[in-house]
Amino acid sequence: MIAAGDFRKGMTIEIDGKVFIVIDFLHVKPGKGAAFVRVKMRNVITGQVMEQTFNPSDKYPQAHIERKDMQYSYNADGLYYFMDLESYETIPLSQDLCEEALKYIKEEMSVQVAFYKGNAFSVDAPNFVELEIAFTEPGLQGDTSRAGTKPATLETGTAIQIPLFVNQGEKIRVDTRNGTYMERVK
Repeated sequence: MIAAGDFRKGMTIEIDGKVFIVIDFLHVKPGKGAAFVRVKMRNVITGQVMEQTFNPSDKYPQAHIERKDMQYSYNADGLYYFMDLESYETIPLSQDLCEEALKYIKEEMSVQVAFYKGNAFSVDAPNFVELEIAFTEPGLQGDTSRAGTKPATLETGTAIQIPLFVNQGEKIRVDTRNGTYMERVK
């Protein structure tokens, strides 16, 4: 059990059977009345962000989130299959659980799957991935009317902005946290 006064960023707690991760917290000591803790937290299952105030002495159970390195295998019938790299067990996940990661991963890429009480609730792509550019318009030399970037479609189907000098068929490194071009890969 964790007292609300001990909440810190990144902690996972269970409130009324729901699991939340603490995004931000503030200990408030007003001039009159008792101190309280104002917490901004996100439901790890639904993604809903909410703010709530707690008495610093209130106690809540800590939710233990298990993270496993898994490999994206294939998709069939609307399900995406991930293989545990230790036990070689394959689990199917629905598209809504892994939608963000699917923008940047392809078959046989390693990802991190988060579990709570044995149930997967999210899939995280690696922070940086190397992908090939499937389509982009050729960049014209001397064309700086668009701040030096152009749209490109990656081999996964995701659209990002890339510099004018990068061409179709080249491999690039992409930051999956914000979907930005990092560098060309040789």
